[in-house]
Amino acid sequence: MAIPRNTTLPPAPSGRRLSRRNALGSGLAATLAASRVLAPSLFVGCSLGIPSRMPTVKIGLLHSQTGPLAIGSTSLRDVELDAVERFNAAGGVLGHRIEPQAPDPRSRTDLFPKRATALLDDGAVALFGGWTSDSRKALLPLLEQRDSLLFYPVQYEGNETSRNVIYGGQVPNQQVLPGLEWFRSAAGGERRKFFLIGSDYVYPRTTNFIVRKWLAGTDAAVVGEEYVPLDHADFAPVVARIVESGADCILNTVNGEGNLPLLAALFEAGIDPAKLPLVSTSISEDDLRSMPASHAVGQWMLSSYFQTVDTPANAAWMAGFRSEFGRDRVFGDAMESAWCLINLWKLAVEKAGSFATDAVRQAFAAGVAFEGPGGTMTIDPASQHATKHFRLGRVRRDRLCEVVVSSDAPLAPDPYPQIAFPGWRCDWTKGGIERGPEVSIDG
Repeated sequence: MAIPRNTTLPPAPSGRRLSRRNALGSGLAATLAASRVLAPSLFVGCSLGIPSRMPTVKIGLLHSQTGPLAIGSTSLRDVELDAVERFNAAGGVLGHRIEPQAPDPRSRTDLFPKRATALLDDGAVALFGGWTSDSRKALLPLLEQRDSLLFYPVQYEGNETSRNVIYGGQVPNQQVLPGLEWFRSAAGGERRKFFLIGSDYVYPRTTNFIVRKWLAGTDAAVVGEEYVPLDHADFAPVVARIVESGADCILNTVNGEGNLPLLAALFEAGIDPAKLPLVSTSISEDDLRSMPASHAVGQWMLSSYFQTVDTPANAAWMAGFRSEFGRDRVFGDAMESAWCLINLWKLAVEKAGSFATDAVRQAFAAGVAFEGPGGTMTIDPASQHATKHFRLGRVRRDRLCEVVVSSDAPLAPDPYPQIAFPGWRCDWTKGGIERGPEVSIDG
């Protein structure tokens, strides 16, 4: 329920200041983040020397704060709110105070375009968010109709490009395929029998299609493949089938809260990660805080960023965020991507001298870079996808990850790997998408 324009918040409990951290953790997260009245006072730093009559520009944050996807997506909202507050405390963007609005899509694909429509109707100049590929694809028609930009922060399957999306997460050639290559090597245990488990929607199914095509050119094989709903909770039967298959490695593309019962089922079945590792694409260190350490220790995560990455930019980012949102906060890959994307948006707006979509898009095409916590992020002008480091982490007892493998430099994105999508290419600097034969991911 939205807070009416003239509503005053009830006082905080005695002895407790209603800080940003307390407010976000008290059940008022959606309304505090979205309210026009509260945003200036709580989130955009009007008390920090910003002129009260400074013109305002709105942006929309589309992150689920309830439902099975909230386990990861609420932290992305917090990261973006933190960035906006820093922008405004430093004088805003092009002399404008940035006003974030964050309605709750509630982990429902159908609500993402509805929330986005309301945000754009209210004047938002850009949108940040989406989690599943279904949510992103549901937004595409609206984005293209309104010629608005979405900054999408999550790793995904590729096989897509749009002039109206800046893709900030890894695609398979930057995440899954380098990971499988390592597990096939002597260092990774020379794994040859892969079981694929994922949530039942486009990202896991398309990613696993690419994996099957890639493994077909090797001496390894897929020995099983299963998909479950996002809210699936009983993984014991699936784990039994994994054991029966003789797999020596599990590639996990389960998303959201489903990872908690999956890791619990593996632990309860006595699966030794050294013998049958779970290699996950959609679990971050931020997610690990929601499960017992015993369920996760020794398991593997494919990512571009881990909290344990040792860079000055990472140390500064974590310290600044924790000072506002709590010393106990843990950081994950999509959080880092969201932080980089909103900062890249600011740099592109300033380079363009405008908030207009086409001007910002042209600034990205000319080249914009941001030194993020995990390394430098740039946006490839041809595909509008980010360059990303590849990192492979193993979960420690403190529920953080030891980085075992890291690419020397960011990897260029390839949203249309030719092993899976022959003839398909994209170069927005040369006219856009070159179409190949139609491909069925079930084939």
